[in-house]
Amino acid sequence: MRRTASIFLCLLAFVPALLAQPKEELIYPRGSAAAGAPASHSPDTSNSGIILAVALLAGAAGWWLWQKRRGPARSGVDAARLAILESRSLGSRQYLVVADYDGRKFLLGVCPGSIEMLTPLDAEKTKET
Repeated sequence: MRRTASIFLCLLAFVPALLAQPKEELIYPRGSAAAGAPASHSPDTSNSGIILAVALLAGAAGWWLWQKRRGPARSGVDAARLAILESRSLGSRQYLVVADYDGRKFLLGVCPGSIEMLTPLDAEKTKET
């Protein structure tokens, strides 16, 4: 994803060069102005359209990257269904984790190569002990 975003941003940097059209300018020697030629030539300074297009593209790219980093669209109900309630280190990158999913609790063993469910935890059994 980062590679795609960097390629997109590099291409975005070349948009003004691609949109700019070469201007043909006539040069007259001093004192020999052509008949009907304007006395002074004002350069075309209407780059506001290009600037607006680049700003809109940059804004769209920023919004797209922000959406990608947030992850898939989540509703408020689904977002709170999974939670890590507690974790304890056992050393050497091994952990015991209590996870809650939709009101049910599970004891998980986590180590670098695997994650195993050790046992489901019932609320009634834990209150008795």
